[in-house]
Amino acid sequence: MSKSLKQYNLLIWISLILILGFVAVLATSYLVSKDALRRGLSENMLPITGDNIYSEIQKDILRPVFVSSQMANDTFVRDWVIDGEQDSAQISKYLKEVKLKNNAISSFFVSDLTRNYYYPEGLLKSISETEVRDQWFFRVKNLKTAYETNVDIDMANQDSMTIFTNYRVLDYQGKFIGAVGIGLTLNTMKHLIDTYQSRFQRKIYFVDKKGNLVLSGNTFKQKKVNISNMAGLDQIAKQILANTKNESLHLEYTLNDESIYLNSRFIPELGWHLLVEQNLESELKPLQKLLLVNAGIGFAITIAVLLIVLFSVRRYQTRIEKSAATDPLTKLLNRQAFDFVFQQAILDSERSRQTLCVAIMDIDHFKKINDKHGHLVGDHVLKEIAAISRRSLRESDVICRWGGEEFLLLLKNCSLEKATAIAETLRSTIAANDFSRTTDLTKGRLSLTVSMGVAECKPQESEDSVFERADVALYQAKESGRNSVYFSE
Repeated sequence: MSKSLKQYNLLIWISLILILGFVAVLATSYLVSKDALRRGLSENMLPITGDNIYSEIQKDILRPVFVSSQMANDTFVRDWVIDGEQDSAQISKYLKEVKLKNNAISSFFVSDLTRNYYYPEGLLKSISETEVRDQWFFRVKNLKTAYETNVDIDMANQDSMTIFTNYRVLDYQGKFIGAVGIGLTLNTMKHLIDTYQSRFQRKIYFVDKKGNLVLSGNTFKQKKVNISNMAGLDQIAKQILANTKNESLHLEYTLNDESIYLNSRFIPELGWHLLVEQNLESELKPLQKLLLVNAGIGFAITIAVLLIVLFSVRRYQTRIEKSAATDPLTKLLNRQAFDFVFQQAILDSERSRQTLCVAIMDIDHFKKINDKHGHLVGDHVLKEIAAISRRSLRESDVICRWGGEEFLLLLKNCSLEKATAIAETLRSTIAANDFSRTTDLTKGRLSLTVSMGVAECKPQESEDSVFERADVALYQAKESGRNSVYFSE
């Protein structure tokens, strides 16, 4: 692993934890929401929709049943038949009023006595047991129930497909005397179904007791089918048709690997099953869209957090590295950092064949300064010498605090003669400086001197060897009375 990767190892782990945690939270939220949506769709949303649609049907589709019931029990109709159907204009006028009042496509009365078929415009025809189109009447005559609802062509309206409510008319003794009812066009009913589907965002259709599709909206592609033969629905067809009570039935089937939830309800007034379907995937689309938005927001927040962490780590790491490489008092390089710089300088010197010199500088009688003026003044002196040295040396030169009152100078591309001259200039500058000018810790002038030893690095010479020669030169300077510069050849 490279040094840069090692430096950011913690940050990489933090990033992975944040990203994995974010993905885990997002995935868990989605799965929980999906399960809650599935249960809500099956147990609440579809049944409520089915109930609402049933209420609408009672107003729109079942209204003909109620109107036909009123017609069948109307004393005018029964009395008119019992009196011999003498004036057909009276029944036609009655049927016309019923049709207009209820916005129906047709209204009719067929007499069992005369077999006359009356409608709002008068007498339409006489029915016959041998006529196929008239078989509905004889079926109604033998019904065990009061009425039936069926889809058939309407001769009075250019053979348009119509939903008829055929109601048995009985006299006061309960004898069958005819059939009465009204009709709504199939297109009108399909429009109602489409309206329901648009309002409730569900697939809605009706099947009879045998499972045959009897009514659906225009969006339903299959028309003449039985749910027992439809893909997916064949899995639950028996359960649907077995439910003959006016109660909601919650079912689920799979089609093309998608879950379809279905609510079934038997409508006894029609003898049909109301089926309301909802594809889970379509309900999940808003959730998926919200998931993507949350993912985008979460990703942006994660990146922002990572950038903040990266900035903080880099800043903290820079401070640590600087602290590790810098003397805290003088802000110069410390001995450990200087070792690395020196090795690089040796390599550069060998590669460019330029001379390299080192100089060791020691403050003369530094202990006396600490003893006389205190350590605060001693620290001030060290910082001031560091500042003077930085100003006196070239930009390419390096200075570090070697330890205590000793400093080490690295003079690049510099001969021994030139290095000695630089050291002499630095020594004289320090000797001429009044250290009391920049502090209130002393009274009167505070002067001091330094001693320096200079050595030139020889080819293939070790670090210890060149420092040892510079140290010998420093020792000679101190032995010669201090405040001087000596060099080692």
